[in-house]
Amino acid sequence: MDLNSPIFDRIRTRRNTAAAQPNSVGQRCQHPGCQAAGEFRAPMGRLREGQYFCFCLDHVREYNATYNYFNGMSDDAVLLYQKEALTGHRPTWKMGSNHADSTDRRSPNAYGAKARRATATAPRHGVVVLKALHVLGLDDDARRDEIKARYKELVKRLHPDANGGDRSNEGRLREIINAYNVLRSFRAV
Repeated sequence: MDLNSPIFDRIRTRRNTAAAQPNSVGQRCQHPGCQAAGEFRAPMGRLREGQYFCFCLDHVREYNATYNYFNGMSDDAVLLYQKEALTGHRPTWKMGSNHADSTDRRSPNAYGAKARRATATAPRHGVVVLKALHVLGLDDDARRDEIKARYKELVKRLHPDANGGDRSNEGRLREIINAYNVLRSFRAV
């Protein structure tokens, strides 16, 4: 695929053809005071993509030596631009179905970071996880080590081998094992 093809450019973007293509007949260098032919294009800069100056060879070399696309941007803005460039400045979402929450997780940009900060304090558990925590007798802010310790404690207390073969707590033991498996599947443990 030829990325410099004019067909490729028309598919991807709508270009201003008058500003993008220099007039080949009698176009003069746009540098002040220069009367040479403006045969070479130089980009106008950020926020003016697809627009070009027409310069002679000497002036296009001078312009390109000092050209900086990121001129006027802070360091944080440049880093954000570079990070978003990895995905073509388009939003992305994590793939998979085993997330503990169903929030929209976008690529690291200004809007996604703001949304993640807002949801960081809110509980991130669904109804199934909350029910499993309730079966184990834990709060919704329980940590992994607390969940695992509580599970081991209940299994040791209710298992028929620990109770001399008493199977009266077998239903409760099944609920606890199922709740722990739910928490494991949602990566809470």
